[in-house]
Amino acid sequence: MVVGGEGIQVSSKSDSITGKALLGTYASHIRNMLEGVTEGFSKKLIVEGVGFKWEVVGLPAQAGKTLNLSIGFSHPVKMQIPDGLAVVAEKNTLTVSGFDKEQVGQFAANVRALKKPEPYKGKGVRYEGEVIRRKQGKKAA
Repeated sequence: MVVGGEGIQVSSKSDSITGKALLGTYASHIRNMLEGVTEGFSKKLIVEGVGFKWEVVGLPAQAGKTLNLSIGFSHPVKMQIPDGLAVVAEKNTLTVSGFDKEQVGQFAANVRALKKPEPYKGKGVRYEGEVIRRKQGKKAA
């Protein structure tokens, strides 16, 4: 890796197959780091269902923030929000934003994994813009 006036250049020391394969990966990671520091990344989640809701507990500047989810279980689910992420909970949308693309995506995936959208009524947690394939269900005889 060479940092110059025109930018960052990534090159491989050897011509091995793994060295060539990882070259694009490292370049992509550096590109994501630069974009995260300048613009930031965000993911939006939507909750659908009767009585499904979420709220962020804790001050934004304070460490130890938690996300409380009521998503149809007999108990409320509490998730710790990692440092470096900003989570904003509105009525039925949750916005996860931060400078690390991997951390933003992983936290959003962890929240979605708690209650994936089901195919009959579409209830659950889904990404904004995600299309849920619906099934017909039982037919009345």
